[in-house]
Amino acid sequence: MINKTIFQGLLIIALFFGLWFALSKVDFVGLMQIEKNTTSAENKIGDLIWDNIQETEDIITTDSIVKTLDSLIVPICKANKIERDSLKIHIVKNDEVNAFALPNKHLVIYTGLLLDCKKQEAAQGVIGHEIAHIENNHVMKKLSKEVGLTVLLTAASGGKGGEIIKEIFKTLSSSAYDRTLEKEADMESVNYLLKANINPEPMADFMFQLAQQEALPNAFSWISTHPESEERAKYILDYLKGKKYQKKQSISETNWVLFQEKIKNN
Repeated sequence: MINKTIFQGLLIIALFFGLWFALSKVDFVGLMQIEKNTTSAENKIGDLIWDNIQETEDIITTDSIVKTLDSLIVPICKANKIERDSLKIHIVKNDEVNAFALPNKHLVIYTGLLLDCKKQEAAQGVIGHEIAHIENNHVMKKLSKEVGLTVLLTAASGGKGGEIIKEIFKTLSSSAYDRTLEKEADMESVNYLLKANINPEPMADFMFQLAQQEALPNAFSWISTHPESEERAKYILDYLKGKKYQKKQSISETNWVLFQEKIKNN
């Protein structure tokens, strides 16, 4: 009995020192430095891309339009404990039906998307999808996989950064995430809406609407770069089957129509 106790004690000591030795070999300082550099690069790249967009696109800053869009976004953020001020929301005057997330929590929404959504809830669903990409760090996962960490750090440091930034922008605005990340963002957006008492069905209807086009023109970037759109619409509706939820609108139908009219005339 005594020998067994001594053996167990020695085993515990051996395991402790073995673990200590293994941990001593891990370069925690190096890992923390990589994480710090990556975060810094993410912030820099996002800001550089946005600076480039501002130079080439027409940005809408009309107070009434910005405030109405905010009225659609704030309920989602509030219900899901997302800090609204952490998101950098931008409205760009562009006919493409598109919205996309950039590093450093920039979210770009084209007027083409806002005008093509028949219902405000559809727009909220798409915006929620992009917020989910931001909140779940999908943007940097995509870039690290498709562009590479070394290239990202080079772009952020300014080394041949101009051309790289253009390629990164093209990657984020015109190509889809992998199907796993897309589905995760879809379902996260649906849950965002449910928690905010917003009807997610128009989001699925919007996917069906664009997917049913006989030949998707380039203007339909958001849906044409997200494969299997009809399938995605179906799994959203399947998820909603049997669920009881409120269908509260964030703004009145009249204000939604007025919002779209203001965008057209801006």
